[in-house]
Amino acid sequence: MIWTSPVEMAPPLLRMSARARRRTLPPPFDNNRAPAVNAVTWGSLLDLARALEYAWLFDFQRTGLATLRGKGVVMNAPIGIGVLSFAHGHVQMYVDVMKEFPDVRLVAAYDDNAERAKPVCERVGMRYTPQVEEVLGDPNVQAVMIGSETNRHADLAVAAAQAGKHILVQKPMALSIADCDRMIAAAEKAKVSLAIGFQMRHDPANIKMRELVQSGALGKICMVRRRHCIGVLLVDSFVNGLTRWHIEADKNMGMFMDDATHPADWFHWIFGKPVSVIAEIDNVITNVAPDDNGVAVFRFQGGAMGILLNSSTIMVSENTTEIYGEKGCIIQNYGDGPSCGVPHCPDGPPLKMFRYGAADWDVFPEIPSLRDHGIRIRAVPRPWVDSLIRETPPPATGQDGRVAVEMILGAYQSAHEGRRVTFA
Repeated sequence: MIWTSPVEMAPPLLRMSARARRRTLPPPFDNNRAPAVNAVTWGSLLDLARALEYAWLFDFQRTGLATLRGKGVVMNAPIGIGVLSFAHGHVQMYVDVMKEFPDVRLVAAYDDNAERAKPVCERVGMRYTPQVEEVLGDPNVQAVMIGSETNRHADLAVAAAQAGKHILVQKPMALSIADCDRMIAAAEKAKVSLAIGFQMRHDPANIKMRELVQSGALGKICMVRRRHCIGVLLVDSFVNGLTRWHIEADKNMGMFMDDATHPADWFHWIFGKPVSVIAEIDNVITNVAPDDNGVAVFRFQGGAMGILLNSSTIMVSENTTEIYGEKGCIIQNYGDGPSCGVPHCPDGPPLKMFRYGAADWDVFPEIPSLRDHGIRIRAVPRPWVDSLIRETPPPATGQDGRVAVEMILGAYQSAHEGRRVTFA
């Protein structure tokens, strides 16, 4: 049997003896291969298995499974990668991981801020340039990652497509539907891949919840709540440092646009595109950004209600997701930054499901308890690179990015006008 994902690998991993795991997986304390495992506690055999699973997960993301999957390599490897701005910190995390990929060569990075870019380039061995044309005109660059301020995404993506480069864009895709459409059209015309960096699609707990929902395990879904929060507006270095552009309306619209895009894509990925939204978005705690807290209620085909709760002023929490259906419910903890960074209840599983009429909860020991929110961010590049090599669709496409932007813009419109907004 060939495992093609960490989720498939985990159940047999947890049944293995310790000796078998040691033979199967990379050494858990080799920081060059599995830095994520340092964030996991080792107080029990189960914790050990989970930590080893994370070591394997990181190694999977680092090396890929192109040869095991047997689909053949279409694009010549190594693939030359360029970066168009390190303004968004996630792209800095991407290159830190990709420098270990054997089928990737980090070539050159453009940024209009040398203070921001040069340390990253020196760390990962990329050539820095203040001229975007030098990256787009480099024949050794086949694909680029765009991590600029959001209002520049469209222009940079169109230029990259016209230069024949495949594209990974940091979320949110753009600040308007017109810009999303412009990016999609340019990529289609140039016959290049356009991908969006939606990290939540790479979290084992999210993958499992999607599987359970779409398998019908809960029956008809009636109510869903997803909380996705960060505490950055209470952090002076974020507000007044190089990341300040996140809170400037012309560059990023607002924090709800910036961060609620993640759970918006999560809803779309699992439940499909919603039919309407009603929302409240405002400054409640601070006045440093256009908004700091928001909640949106989406309605889906079939009637399900999805509550998206997003805050940029929450530092500590635990519960992340609730999904309720006619046959049972799913509860997830530790699924965002504020909940990853606090002590975890030793007896509290990160994901559990109760089937109505059962005697107890179903738990999923293959799902690790996330201690580092960055793990799923660092998981974005590997599947993208694989999609380029095999010429297959990326995990999240330009159309997916467009839907998430439409959902967030609809929420803003609802909050501004005080009414329900419907989607076409």
